[in-house]
Amino acid sequence: MLNFIKKYKIFFGTFIVFSILTITLFYNALKPAKTLPIYNPADVNPELVDSTVQYIQKHHTIADFSFTNQNGKTITQKEYEGKIYVADFFFTTCGSICPIMTNNMIAVQQAFLHNPSVMILSHSVTPEQDSVSVLKKYALKKGVIDSKWNLVTGDKKEIYRMARKSYLAVKQGKPSELYDMVHTENFVLVDAKKRVRGFYDGTKKEEVQKLIEDINWLLENEKKE
Repeated sequence: MLNFIKKYKIFFGTFIVFSILTITLFYNALKPAKTLPIYNPADVNPELVDSTVQYIQKHHTIADFSFTNQNGKTITQKEYEGKIYVADFFFTTCGSICPIMTNNMIAVQQAFLHNPSVMILSHSVTPEQDSVSVLKKYALKKGVIDSKWNLVTGDKKEIYRMARKSYLAVKQGKPSELYDMVHTENFVLVDAKKRVRGFYDGTKKEEVQKLIEDINWLLENEKKE
């Protein structure tokens, strides 16, 4: 038996390699291609969506906006036009999940530091407290890079509108207080066409890694969509 194997070892070796390659090719051919969903208000937990848009099932995009960033600059949709970006909601005095979320967002900033097609947009849910100077101090402390990441403040009504009507990511606060907001751990992925493509738990490193992978997928496939 050993002599037989030695005699045909080249054949067996070739057969094994061929079998592995064939199985790999079949697996890759049959494996479903990766896709990212396009989220509309009707697809999301109603608690995070304003009641006036919960019925919308298609063609949802991020509305135009105008806020002020950590440098006192007015930030509008133009700064994000044609770009992939990650949006979230926070406040500078938050001592629970915000520090974790900010540290994890730093990882996203680092991953795309030299890619101008990817940006970050963080909205304060307490804009009356988070003034430009407060945001600037926070940005410097956390290592925010101005060209990549805007921390914005502005009219609370408008931030509330964006949070619940566009990004579909923030819970309503006290019903007795108009435009009260309770931010969540959500990082929201927006594509170059202003569509919501994913929600990620910003407190979990594995979720942030998935976010980074999905951004890379969008970068590679945005022209095909």
